[in-house]
Amino acid sequence: MDLLNTLVDKGLRRELPTREEALAVLATSDDDLLDVVAAAGKVRRHWFGRRVKLNYLVNLKSGLCPEDCSYCSQRLGSKADILKYTWLKPDQASEAAAAGLAGGAKRVCLVASGRGPTDRDVDRVSETIRTIKEQNEGVEVCACLGLLSDGQAERLRAAGADAYNHNLNTSESTYGDITTTHTYADRVDTVHKAHAAGLSACSGLIAGMGESDEDLVDVVYSLRELDPDSVPVNFLIPFEGTPLAKEWNLTPQRCLRILAMVRFVCPDVEVRIAGGREVHLRSMQPLALHLANSIFLGDYLTSEGQAGKADLEMIADAGFEVEGADQVTLPQHRAAGGGCGSHAAAADGTAPEGAAGCGSHEGGGCGSHGGGGVCGSVPATAAEPKTNEPRTDLVAVRRRGAGTDLAPNA
Repeated sequence: MDLLNTLVDKGLRRELPTREEALAVLATSDDDLLDVVAAAGKVRRHWFGRRVKLNYLVNLKSGLCPEDCSYCSQRLGSKADILKYTWLKPDQASEAAAAGLAGGAKRVCLVASGRGPTDRDVDRVSETIRTIKEQNEGVEVCACLGLLSDGQAERLRAAGADAYNHNLNTSESTYGDITTTHTYADRVDTVHKAHAAGLSACSGLIAGMGESDEDLVDVVYSLRELDPDSVPVNFLIPFEGTPLAKEWNLTPQRCLRILAMVRFVCPDVEVRIAGGREVHLRSMQPLALHLANSIFLGDYLTSEGQAGKADLEMIADAGFEVEGADQVTLPQHRAAGGGCGSHAAAADGTAPEGAAGCGSHEGGGCGSHGGGGVCGSVPATAAEPKTNEPRTDLVAVRRRGAGTDLAPNA
């Protein structure tokens, strides 16, 4: 297929595809799906080899958010039966983080619900960052606290934060249909603040909210222009009790095409499969590793994820390897100031060296929307679902880990 050959060549050169080419990826047929995955996989392996970076979420403060993001189980007015608790103490957060690190994660993502942090909140999170770094040598820490005010990103950086996450989520033209309590421009401003403070910026999207192919391409092109180090791709979990509870629009094939499009547009960036991979990719998750080079380990913010042991087995069985703490995630040219393909192409760029990134919105977190996640197992007596039927049986509220007395899933 000439389209795929062209996209591979452009990806290896870090050259921006045309919008028509990106849209054509989303429009490919199921008959061509494996060809699309193989082509995008060449680009992924060129920049990242066969390594998979593991990230671990710690929900510092759950629920009771004043924002009205329609996708989020923690939103204002949400009737979702999620865990609700106020700030974890630094030692509690560090203990939760240690479980993920023991499971193979190299980055801890600290998330708190809310519009944005107060200065007191920044002090609290700064203490938590310092505690985690003192107790876990070499760990990367990403903060995801919502909209930032002037000077807050610098204070987080001084406390030892490596990255800051704030997702765009959807296209600018449709943003007002999803959220009304803040604007798309507010989100862009926060990503700029993280960049300016020297933090590794992370920003991504949520697919499956009823958006068009054009909306998906719009948000990914906007992300490329913002130039984050990491682009998390969330797949909406239509959580009962939220306005988007009936939006079951994704198939495994659709998810793979979206991930391939993101890889072609942002070839040298950490593409992370975030919330919803277990619900919507299901048995096709291993194929997605040929497109993305990063995942979350274990549970998400308000819902359960696949068992950590199953994640590790999946990576090994698919012929990939967990990225070690001594390995650097991104290609060398990005560490030297390169971008999501937006700067001059490297001579060869094959050496995967550089900094890393993270992913989220203020009501969800670090690349995992508030309703993200899944229980990882279906009762043996469950009826066989019809093709493309809503898989509500795969959605389970998190009842373990941070904010509970039960051991976390890592």
